Amino acid sequence: MNLTGVISTSLVMERSDFLKKAKPKMMENNFGRTAVYLTGKIALILRHGGDPEHHILPHMINHKTNLQALKDIGVTEVVGINSTGSLKKELSPGMIVIPDDFITLTATPSVYEKSTMHITPSLDEQVRQKLIRAAHDCGLNTVEKATYWQTKGPRLETKAEIRMMSGFADIVGMTMANEAVIAMELELPYASACSVDNYGHGLVEKPLSMEEILEGTRRNADLMIKLLESYLKI
Repeated sequence: MNLTGVISTSLVMERSDFLKKAKPKMMENNFGRTAVYLTGKIALILRHGGDPEHHILPHMINHKTNLQALKDIGVTEVVGINSTGSLKKELSPGMIVIPDDFITLTATPSVYEKSTMHITPSLDEQVRQKLIRAAHDCGLNTVEKATYWQTKGPRLETKAEIRMMSGFADIVGMTMANEAVIAMELELPYASACSVDNYGHGLVEKPLSMEEILEGTRRNADLMIKLLESYLKI
């Protein structure tokens, strides 16, 4: 049986059977330790950890450990479930985006430490098309092409940064590019489904807060779980 790797947040997964019925397994590799939650057809990693009292901030996530653990446990593909902010007024909170490219101007992590290996980063088109098909199968409207801009975090973006980024990308987040790069280095097919949880800072008149972002993630959680359930049926 094929095993699908999923990287998500506890805010999305906490109400799903994926997490409720999962059995955690501690995995250790050259990059560190992480918990993998095994249930049915998926191996799930909670990107920010499973303990609300010890939330792992975006710039502190050990992506190398997480992706290596999924590879070691035998996954054949990886789906990222990512929370994003909109860079376009027409991409309103509540929408789902399946990006086909990304931008990051900060250094991404790498599993290569003593070699001169180079890759041309990309998202896996086969996994991407499966996500699009899964969305169609369960009646979810999705944006099928978009560019994700990754910032380092943990701070949010300034209004000026949002204005600048909006000329080149559609959504903004802090994690997907890192996951995509490491997955490609480890030869793990990876693509992402992104929920639009808020407008970027300054895109609309209402000031942006972390409370608004978290509430948007919770509101969209059922949609993302529905998409993942549909994906696993393909």
